[in-house]
Amino acid sequence: MKRRVIAYWICTAVIALCIGSGGLAQVLRVPQNVEGMTALGYPLHFIVLLGAWKVLGALTLLAPGLRLVKEWAYAGIFIDLSGAVVASAANAGGAFHVVAPIVLIGILAASWALRPESRRLPNAKERAAASKSASEAVSLPGPARRGTAGEPQAANS
Repeated sequence: MKRRVIAYWICTAVIALCIGSGGLAQVLRVPQNVEGMTALGYPLHFIVLLGAWKVLGALTLLAPGLRLVKEWAYAGIFIDLSGAVVASAANAGGAFHVVAPIVLIGILAASWALRPESRRLPNAKERAAASKSASEAVSLPGPARRGTAGEPQAANS
């Protein structure tokens, strides 16, 4: 179990560092970064917006809790990296610009697969049980509860 957690944190730290630092370079409009992205056809305002989302995604992966937001961060980073592969390949980018995002997708997938239980969404059975117990906790006692959902209740029968 300990090896799994260590592997998770190594993969997550690599992804957070790569995505977060690249996003920060985009937000700060680092000339080399902007030149590379504009060569792919992206406008400056999109580069800055993408950078902000990358920084937020990297921070989300590292933050405790936020299970559902983490799922969205993983999806967003996957979409970003797969888009980088396609954009680089379509614009005759060097092999490095195609292979590097593919390698990062592999590390991202490992981070996602190795997540500890505390960083995963509850499975469907757990959600159903939690929903059922929550609905039972707020239901009214027998006599005060007349009719069913959608039926009008009789005032005094």
